[in-house]
This record gives sequence, structure tokens and C-alpha cells, in this order.
Amino acid sequence: MKYTEAVEYMESLSSYGIVPGLGNIRNLCEKLKDPQKHLQFVHIAGTNGKGSVLAYVSTILKVAGYKVGRYVSPTISEYRERIQINNRSITKKALGEYVERMKEICEELVAEGKPHPTPFEVETAMAFLFFKEQGCDIVVMETGMGGRQDATNIIENTLVSVLVSISMDHMQFLGKDVTAIAAEKAGIIKPGCQVVTALQEPEVMQVIEKQAEEYQVPVTVAGEENARKIRYGLEKQRFDYGSWKNLEITLAGKHQIGNAVLAIEVVQALRQNGYEITEKALRAGLKETQWPGRFTLLAKKPYFVVDGAHNEDAAKKLAESIEFYFTNKRIIYIMGILRDKEYEKIIDLTHGYADQILTVATPNQARTLSSYELATEVAKVHQNVTAVDSLEEAVEIAYLLAGKEDVIIAFGSLSFTGKLMNILEKRKA
Repeated sequence: MKYTEAVEYMESLSSYGIVPGLGNIRNLCEKLKDPQKHLQFVHIAGTNGKGSVLAYVSTILKVAGYKVGRYVSPTISEYRERIQINNRSITKKALGEYVERMKEICEELVAEGKPHPTPFEVETAMAFLFFKEQGCDIVVMETGMGGRQDATNIIENTLVSVLVSISMDHMQFLGKDVTAIAAEKAGIIKPGCQVVTALQEPEVMQVIEKQAEEYQVPVTVAGEENARKIRYGLEKQRFDYGSWKNLEITLAGKHQIGNAVLAIEVVQALRQNGYEITEKALRAGLKETQWPGRFTLLAKKPYFVVDGAHNEDAAKKLAESIEFYFTNKRIIYIMGILRDKEYEKIIDLTHGYADQILTVATPNQARTLSSYELATEVAKVHQNVTAVDSLEEAVEIAYLLAGKEDVIIAFGSLSFTGKLMNILEKRKA
């Protein structure tokens, strides 16, 4: 199967939707002889920050000399970014071959009268198979949405269960309040693992501690407040933590210090599991980590920042970073949000910083909110809003409106980030 055919096939599976639970993934993995049982995992759940923590941890492990599988979603530029080894995506040829194998197994399951797996279940099982056959030393993976009933939670050999910031998101699947959502996320905690969590709201911490206590596993709380001498910046940020002085990251955003601290504590837990990770590897890995689309600076004069803020908590973090980095700056937004997100809350938290707002439709047709619908919502609280027909047009208008000292911020969904980065690359060429 060619790469384009493989991507088309995976897209065709979208009709099977989202089905929480482990039944389908168990059927798939049994057909594959349970590749996940031959792998060791760092498993990451939570609402915001999963990808950044995954990027830090996997890069540090790579620098330390390990062969590291990483499984991520959503992707920025290409479908195959979901499955990576040592930060390199699966090749187009390999993806075509693996999707063909998965297609045959899905057909076998249906012939046996079993349900057809969902796209995420197929991807997850395929990732396990690829990582096992490629001989990965460890896999760093994030959950798709929840935790307890997430397809990734079929794994048993969890070394570290990581819980990033937990807040309201995917309520139709995970629960109506933060306690119910926390219970789903904390479902990744397994007997024999170590738990590393961000500092959570008290009711969330209670849920995590209760789950950890049930399995008698230790909990480490990685609080950003324990980082010292923080020097924030758009291109590099430095801080002290524990006995380490002058650690450096290149990911921007005020909240990235907290993500880096969480990753450091995960590394500490892995050291206790026998992984040899030197201070040199830790430093180099933190500095080398890249994670596009998370308050990423793409251009200067004017500044052009892209951020994947797509829910209430992420919008709060975006607002904090805008206040911190761009106080007294004139700001132009390019905003595109999926229909099933809390777009009213995202608008409410962010509109006050913008001088002009341009709205675009996201590329995901099944879940898109049209630029006109989004502009109508924004117009309820902001008078300078324009619905734009395409992302290319939005970028052109934003540059026409912005002076060299102004700031353009594109946000609302990671789904248009890859295309946006391509548009800006062409402008530079």
C-alpha cells in the first residue's frame, strides 16, 4: 500500500468514530501477538501539556542513548508524525506496509463478527507493533483523550504514569465535572509504576492520590513553584531546579517551565528504574527539545506566534503568556476553533488582548466552525472582527494590518498549524 493510500484508508475509518473502552484494542493486539507486552512505557495523561512533556522526556532519553518510541496526536504537518522513533517519523514506505497489515487484521475481526476498530485503536495497535519490531528500549506515549478507557491504556508495563494539568475538556466522553474527568485520567496509574503529577487543584489531587494509594505506588508532585531564578524569553528560557543550575529550554510560553519541571521528575523516576541518564543528557535534551505549535515564534518584525490553545485551560495559559511577553503591544489574532470545543469560553478569555481579530475555518470538515459563525460569536464581545475565506488570506491581511512592532497570534486549534507554518515558510522564501 502506498503512503497516500494508507492515509486515505485511515481517514476512511473516521466513520467508526470514538468508542471508549479496551475491548476493540484487545482484539487487535491479540491478533498481533500482544506487541505492547514486550515494551516499557512512560504513559502521559491530562488536559494540557501532554505533548510538551512527551517531547522533553523522549528527547532527553534519546540524547542519553536510548532507542525511544514516541506516539503523539494530533499531528502538525503529516499523518506519519504520530509514530516516531528518536524524534523521526515512521517512513512513508513503512507506514504503507503497516497500514496494509492492520487493514487485513481489521477485515479478519469483522469476518469473525467482532466490531471494526476505530482509527485511534488501529493507530495505537500499529504503533505498538512498529515499536516492538524496531526494538525500542522505551516508549513515551500520550493518551488520546481520557485515560482509564483510552486505547493506550491496554499497556501493562508502565514505568511512570504522568499526569499533566487536568481541567475541563471532552466532557461528552469524560464527565461533567473536573473530579469525574480526573478519575478517567488517573486510570492510567498501574500497579508497580511511579506517579509523577503536576500540582493540581485540591479535588483533582485527591483523586490521583486515592488511585495511587489503591495500588500502593509513590506519587511525586512536580510544582513549577520549586523552579528558581527563572529567566523567561521567547527564544530561550532558563531556570534552576533542585541541584541543577541554569537549565535551558527553547520552548516559549510561561507555562513551559512547569512542563520542563514535570519532565525532570519523570527522568528522576526513570533513573530509579535503572535508566542511565546523565546530567549532561538532561541538559542537552531539555535544550534540544522542539514542539511546534505551542506558543511557537515563527517570525519577527512583526512577531508571529502560533499556539494550539483549544480549550478553557489552554486559553488561560495563552492569556497569561500574552500578558507576560506582549504587554502594551498591539495584537492581531487569527482564530480558528473546532465546533465541539468551548469556543465561547476561549473567546471570553482571549478577546480583550486583541486590536483586530480575523476568523478562519479549521480544515477538519466534520468538526469545523465556519469563519462566519466564529466571527458572529466574537462580534458579541469584540467590535473589530472579520471572517476570512482562507488561512492564506488571513495571513496576508494580518501582515497588512501589522506594523513591525506589532504581534500576530494564530490560535484555537492545532489542525491548521502545519499549513500555517508552510504559508510562512513560502513568505520567507
